[in-house]
Amino acid sequence: MSAEFDGGTGRQGKISQWLRGRRPKETAADTDGRESLLLAAAAAGLPLAPAAHPAPGYRCSCDRVGCPTPARHPVSFAWQTQSTTDRAQIERWARHQPQANFITATGMVHDVLDVPLPAGRRALERLLADGIEVGPVAESDEGRALFFTLTRGTPEDEDEWWPCELDCHPETKDEHPGLRWHCRGSYVLVPPARLLGDGQRVRWVRGPEHPLPDPLSLLEHLTDACAKYAAETGDDTDHPSEAWPLRR
Repeated sequence: MSAEFDGGTGRQGKISQWLRGRRPKETAADTDGRESLLLAAAAAGLPLAPAAHPAPGYRCSCDRVGCPTPARHPVSFAWQTQSTTDRAQIERWARHQPQANFITATGMVHDVLDVPLPAGRRALERLLADGIEVGPVAESDEGRALFFTLTRGTPEDEDEWWPCELDCHPETKDEHPGLRWHCRGSYVLVPPARLLGDGQRVRWVRGPEHPLPDPLSLLEHLTDACAKYAAETGDDTDHPSEAWPLRR
């Protein structure tokens, strides 16, 4: 019976052939190691959820007219509760949504310090030269460097904790020029992710196998590098905040 089924005879054989024809499409997305990289991020404790992706015509897959953050936002408004490190769930998402990007929700296990790419590269070189523990680092072709750290959590004294929205707009830009601290209520794209534009991506420079460091151990180097970058370029603007709703 098994031989007849696999041999493609009758209705069962046609179904079997159809399923075999479908499998390559479901797994083709991992030819560049996409699924393996996502699972490695989850294994490191980064909670993931599906996100939008580039669509033909230089637009976002969400089809929202004038999408403010094309291919860079979660698919679901429930992304904070949906985010997970469960291997089986991530495999299902990756295989049934082969084009999807993924976000990782910050403020649960990890935070992300988000800086201009030239400043990030300068800071990374200095951090490694000084022997300071650096965790995972990603680069975006949109010109940002992402330093993954342990989360600050929710300190007992809320005055000592910055919500992400305030990190986007510090009281003085001289303090943290161009730096955004993604913590509770925020997210970033996790590599590998595709952006609008030919071949533009988010990729790991240092993978998720590196332990997450204390964010404060990196902050001084990152702010120094951002200040130098702002002075050299005259660009003291902050990274724009996510226009797609973080909360609802």
